Amino acid sequence: MQVRTSATPAKISASAAPARQRAILGQLSDMDLRLLQVFKSVVECGGMAAAELELNIGASTVSRHMKDLETRLGLTLCRRGRGGFALTAEGQRVYDETLRLLASVRGFRDSIDDIHCRMGGQLAVAIFDKTASNPAARIGQAIAAFSAAAPDVQLQLHVGSINAIERGVIDGSYQVGIIPAHRNSHSLAYANLFAESMLLYCGADHPLFGASTPPVGWQAVRHYQFAGLGYHSPNMELSHQAQLRRAATGFDQESIATLILSGRFLGFLPDHYAEAFERQGRMQAVNPALFRYNCQFVSLMRRSLVPARAAQAFAQCLQDAHTAG
Repeated sequence: MQVRTSATPAKISASAAPARQRAILGQLSDMDLRLLQVFKSVVECGGMAAAELELNIGASTVSRHMKDLETRLGLTLCRRGRGGFALTAEGQRVYDETLRLLASVRGFRDSIDDIHCRMGGQLAVAIFDKTASNPAARIGQAIAAFSAAAPDVQLQLHVGSINAIERGVIDGSYQVGIIPAHRNSHSLAYANLFAESMLLYCGADHPLFGASTPPVGWQAVRHYQFAGLGYHSPNMELSHQAQLRRAATGFDQESIATLILSGRFLGFLPDHYAEAFERQGRMQAVNPALFRYNCQFVSLMRRSLVPARAAQAFAQCLQDAHTAG
């Protein structure tokens, strides 16, 4: 049986293979920005029910706004069902772009405020965690002075890792950051603020807790499991230098404290933060005269742009608070 083949392939009609239709966004409107703000809140709250409280609007309105945005973009941004809320791959990209867009809009508004020689709008400040218990930090005093000098500015305070704060200041998500000094970036401008002491701790169930003879050298603690921060930091630098065996990783001070309290790991914590655990008998510093290091905190702002007046004012309040202290 012979099968005849055509000399030229048959043309496929447009109706046989329809192209995927895509909504063309066109120009952004105020409503688009509002929808993106709602989307940002839904993502950061972890779902529409939680965002309802954050946005102070009803769940049905939040759902309608999300559907309107998906229609506007021609994309499915999230999955909603029994499994909970989850971003699609497209939704994650739109969220990342939304952060950049809203940061640019905020920067534009700040510049207009500067032209009018007034301070208004929002100021996003990010701080490394567990600084509130450090009496040397004096961030509360700086906030009080700034709020008195700029009552029309809505202050937004974030807590994050060193890397996240640096990235946020560089991409405009935050205007001012406060972190432990480690390595410098050419994109950022730094100013010294305050210091804190980091000590090596063990939990109540650790072999070194209450030891009659504490270890007297780094070699003596290297065979114990160590819990360290999982990103570039003074903590990571010292643990590598001392050749400590990292067997567990934390990404903030709270996680390091939890690992230490398990009794399985040694770890460094700020002495002011660990003090409460020590009073409760749940944690103990290991030979604090030897196993310690000092951490210098700095403020940072993006170098490439002239900071908004509100950001400059807040940075100056930080400097004044620590000069006075």
